[in-house]
Amino acid sequence: MASSNYFSIPQRANGYPEKLTRSTNGLPTYSSAVQEKLHMHSRSTSWTVPVSLPIPGVRTRKLRLFMPNPTRVQQLGLLRFGRRRGPLFICLLLIASIFTVFSFARKFGTEEKQWTPNFGESSTLVFGREDLQRIWKWEIASGHYPSKRDTTTTRGDGRRRVYLDIQSQPPNVAYPPRPVPGSVADLDIIMEQCDFSQNKASNIARVILHVAHSHHILRLGGGLDNGNRLRRGKVDEWKYIYMEQDRENFTEPAPISVGQYPNAGLTRKRGAEWEPPLPLLPTLQHIPYSSLPAPCDPENPRLFHMFWTGPFTDKPYLAILSFLFTQNLGLHNKDSSELNVCRPEFWLWINPGPAASVPNPSALTDISSSCTRRFKEVIKFKLWNTTDQLDGIPELKDEWRDLKETLFNSGGHIINVPADKSKSAEASTMAEESSNGTETVSAAKASSTGNDKSDEDDMLNRTGSKSSSSYDRLSVILSDMARFVLCHRFGGIYLDADTIFLRDWEELWGHKGAFAYRWSRLEKNSAVGSFLFRTALKNGLDFHPMTVSRYTKDAHLEGLLLRLPDALFDSAWLNTEMFQRERPPQPYFTEFADFFNTPLQNSAAPQALGFEGFFRGAYSYHFHNFWWKPFDPTRNWPELGPKFSAGERAARAAATPDTDPEEWEDRVVDDKRDLDWATVLKRTFEGYIRGERPNMYGEWLQW
Repeated sequence: MASSNYFSIPQRANGYPEKLTRSTNGLPTYSSAVQEKLHMHSRSTSWTVPVSLPIPGVRTRKLRLFMPNPTRVQQLGLLRFGRRRGPLFICLLLIASIFTVFSFARKFGTEEKQWTPNFGESSTLVFGREDLQRIWKWEIASGHYPSKRDTTTTRGDGRRRVYLDIQSQPPNVAYPPRPVPGSVADLDIIMEQCDFSQNKASNIARVILHVAHSHHILRLGGGLDNGNRLRRGKVDEWKYIYMEQDRENFTEPAPISVGQYPNAGLTRKRGAEWEPPLPLLPTLQHIPYSSLPAPCDPENPRLFHMFWTGPFTDKPYLAILSFLFTQNLGLHNKDSSELNVCRPEFWLWINPGPAASVPNPSALTDISSSCTRRFKEVIKFKLWNTTDQLDGIPELKDEWRDLKETLFNSGGHIINVPADKSKSAEASTMAEESSNGTETVSAAKASSTGNDKSDEDDMLNRTGSKSSSSYDRLSVILSDMARFVLCHRFGGIYLDADTIFLRDWEELWGHKGAFAYRWSRLEKNSAVGSFLFRTALKNGLDFHPMTVSRYTKDAHLEGLLLRLPDALFDSAWLNTEMFQRERPPQPYFTEFADFFNTPLQNSAAPQALGFEGFFRGAYSYHFHNFWWKPFDPTRNWPELGPKFSAGERAARAAATPDTDPEEWEDRVVDDKRDLDWATVLKRTFEGYIRGERPNMYGEWLQW
């Protein structure tokens, strides 16, 4: 006899099981404990349980719904995974279910049925698919996407490329050769060999060798290893600099089908409407360097922009010296017109007062007077005015004043600047002369009747960072805006003020596409620039680098603003973040302060290796603020030779107030015994200006 007969429910005469009887209080009654246990077990093993809900307005009826049985799910988790892992399994199952629902809704739902999840960062997108396609097509047709990374975006192969073997020829191997004028950097190869983010989970060797390996390739491909000749054999895979040959361009945008719902799959910014069609200028014509009538392309000016707030210090001073030491400016010829190349220019934008104030127009004359006539063609000082700059952007000029409360916005963190403050009577006069009466939001450095020094340390009144605790946050936020404003208006490349040039940028100028690190390059009046400004306007004028990355990511335009690897511009970054310490680049910095205060165990390296041993191969070095640390503590003044003797004496007297200038004696025993890297670079650049040594390419400065 089957065991189930022992526990079977008595049958009624008509063959159906006997229904449970209920007592007068509504509770079920059982004939035995066995029946009660079986009834409870049958309910607990069911995947659903009935739930009765009252129906509004109907007292005698209830709505019966079947809901998932939590007891059954808990039993399954405990039986299969145990008491500790069971609850974790249930939580993961619940999260997976939620994400599955959202994924199917976003994939198969129409545009009208799309919604933005309430978790994570909200979308910043304000342009529809048709506008985004127009931006892609404009940039590709203008020659701003010289890449083969995404074969679905373009078709064709572009102009023919001839990759160069750049190296010094014996016996002139003491210094590397200048880059070939008009040469172009293949950023696809650089990204393949240097990008830390590529395959970092699966390719452990690349994670370890990233920066050190990248510098090796950058040196060899750029000819910076000059006479060492340590590598033998063909290095075709590491050649990343090429020349374009003049032939018909076969590259064009690939056709893209829109479908029934043109904006399906795009998540619009919450509370915003789709922007009207973006007005774009006619596409540019990409002309190879060999076909230009003159060395400089007027559509692609070679301008380095840098923004500086407050008094002129050793930080912009060293940036300018490194520019003179590395870039192809023709300073080794007495007549610069003899150099048949396009000379870049360095534009230093000065905001002499606090970032939130109206600038003093006389400051431009005061600072530019320190620049000798020999350099005035390549170094130019410009006065920054926020109102004029924003009015010069067609995408912003009619609407930015409505966002004055969020003008200082960085990553969504907004610093409010009282609009009724003014820096001085001069600032008030300038505001009155404004035609529309809505001059840039200004803040006072200190009232004309108050001399409280604590006001100068207030965040609204700071003119530079004097220490890590008194960081000039407003100037940093303003510089985030300046980088895109200046590049979009004038073209060129924007650099942070804490940047030092380490090599010629010729081949980067040859690359016509936009790229970014912590700074950016945009082509003048480009489509992607127009997109960034309109998107930023609808997102509170937030130009923080990470926010700009979200703009391009949400719009699927990341390929048009290529983020270059750390090895090119910020070689110490990964080491300071605890990465790649097994085989670091040289010099080895565990923190950015090591540049200014080299650790004792490495203190012999700066003098022994010199400039040539400082991140050889990188295009620049980013020392990450430290505005308050001098490059040369024992000789904290300019030393540029007899042509600058008057300014040198005044600066030395200000740096050594306790010493009589007439009794000052220059003795080597008073110098620091082990020089830091910052000091070595400063004195190297100054030696070139004094005429005591050539620049990094073996060229002597001619006056």
